[in-house]
Amino acid sequence: MWSIIQAAGWPIWPLIFASVIALALIFERMWSLRQAAVAPPGMVDGVLAEYKQGGVTPELLAKTAGQGPLGRVLASGLANVKSPRPVMKEAIEEVGRIVGHDLEHFLTTLGTIAAMSPLLGLFGTVVGMIEIFGSQSAAGSNPIQLAHGISVALYNTALGLIVAIPSMIFYRHFRAKVDSLILEMEQQAIKLVEIAHGERR
Repeated sequence: MWSIIQAAGWPIWPLIFASVIALALIFERMWSLRQAAVAPPGMVDGVLAEYKQGGVTPELLAKTAGQGPLGRVLASGLANVKSPRPVMKEAIEEVGRIVGHDLEHFLTTLGTIAAMSPLLGLFGTVVGMIEIFGSQSAAGSNPIQLAHGISVALYNTALGLIVAIPSMIFYRHFRAKVDSLILEMEQQAIKLVEIAHGERR
């Protein structure tokens, strides 16, 4: 591995740094965007059951808000359950926007790495080409410098693509996952509003 890094030259270091960051972000988002952590199935039914039994209490609000992003959305609705439907809905939407923003945390960074990695690889390719042309002289070419320039160009191009492709795949996957989770939370929040106002059983 170290021999490959040496052959690729100094332009490989920004790509290695980007790959480490991308890997960390991918694992962090995979953990944070789990269905069970964001919008556990059946949460709204449990919250409604407790609400029907004892009404809105500080304990219920705190317990609900502590159950993740969906819990925060439902707690904002419960806190305004005695208000008119538009007020309750507006409170839910306000917290929902904050929660949606939190779910997209780090995705911009991952998308930037996916977009910039091929350019960093291209930069390494250009550096390698400069070394190739620099190996030419009136007395002939320097085969060692020529070989090093070729290895710098090829290794950087390859690693740029190796970093960019998985980063883009996971970026797109996480974007779709966030959209799906937000839609799920919207449906659960609408269910809470309708049942709380007697429009649905």
